[in-house]
Amino acid sequence: MKFGIDRLLADPDLRKPLEGRRVALVAHPASVTENLTHSLDALIEAGVNVTAAFGPQHGIKGDKQDNMVETPDEVDPRYGIPLFSLYGEVRRPSAAMMDSADVFLFDLQDLGCRIYTFCTTLLYLLEEAAAKGKSVWVLDRPNPAGRPVEGTLLLPGQESFVGAGPMPMRHGLTMGEMGHWFVQRFGLDVDYRVVTMEGWLPDAAPGFGWPESRIWINPSPNAASLNMARAYAGTVMLEGATLSEGRGTTRPLEVLFGAPDVDAAAVLAVMQAQAREWLDGCAIRPCWFSPTFHKHACELCSALMVHAEGKFYNHAAFRPWRLQALAFKGIRTLYPDYDLWRDFPYEYELERLAIDVINGGPALRLWVDDAAAQPGDLEAIAAPDEAQWCDEVAPLLLY
Repeated sequence: MKFGIDRLLADPDLRKPLEGRRVALVAHPASVTENLTHSLDALIEAGVNVTAAFGPQHGIKGDKQDNMVETPDEVDPRYGIPLFSLYGEVRRPSAAMMDSADVFLFDLQDLGCRIYTFCTTLLYLLEEAAAKGKSVWVLDRPNPAGRPVEGTLLLPGQESFVGAGPMPMRHGLTMGEMGHWFVQRFGLDVDYRVVTMEGWLPDAAPGFGWPESRIWINPSPNAASLNMARAYAGTVMLEGATLSEGRGTTRPLEVLFGAPDVDAAAVLAVMQAQAREWLDGCAIRPCWFSPTFHKHACELCSALMVHAEGKFYNHAAFRPWRLQALAFKGIRTLYPDYDLWRDFPYEYELERLAIDVINGGPALRLWVDDAAAQPGDLEAIAAPDEAQWCDEVAPLLLY
């Protein structure tokens, strides 16, 4: 099984169109070859004329822990090339940045979730490349969450850095496929290519998207495991809640919530009574933690841990977006007046509640807060959107 970077390095014919051209690389710590050489080093060693590199949110070094922690531009001490930040003074590449190269190689490991900002970074790069006559190549990597699709479509007018377009939370695409959707959806006239993977089997056990032959490397500081990648399309919604998502612990974004004033076991019982089938495909375990920083720092939190792994994982049954929605509903049922939704600037969106920015609209929040709303009401909103998305992207699938 080979990722796009490995195929590019192994095949001189694939690299031939790069000869005589200036090349930039968009990368982070998980941008490595099958032998764990960073893509920047491997490309330069292969004779590619790399004139710049770019880092997304959390930085090319992956050292920025939280959201809205910016990375400055710098110069690579080994190669003397500029390292531009796409999460610093700008989110969209500037004209000067685009002038640094002719071809932009995009080699970011994604999590398969709309809110993970690397797909928005790809859209911005494609749009600027179209405007400047540049080429963009995605060196494709697996979607560790696999092909399943889940969540409501982002509504018109709800676009943000965590909402590049009308896609669901769990989109089921690789970045190479996502690039094709962006080109089609936004009518981009750009030289776009995908260096495809070889032998990726997104429906094959036991990885269901993540090949056993490749180790997991954090693409961002809190993306610490395959379990997190599978759960993320649900647990990321905790960033819009007052509940802890486990930042400040060793298992961030692998919990449905943690809070000092919530009885997690009681919430789980309510969830099981309300929509038992939404808990399928994983194990849910009550636990305790005390975050060392972030929400509820140094407080003992009652929590529910998600185990979408090992013998507990059923790829077809696991639905993290519904699972997280049900956790919110359980808390709202037990604690009707709980201060659940966090009101703060989220990814530079100042007017809307963070939970609505995250979901691309208010539907999930309104469902949680409506005491009369039943699981079937949310299902009636989400299922048609999911079916529409699957039909729309089916012609774009490369694997």
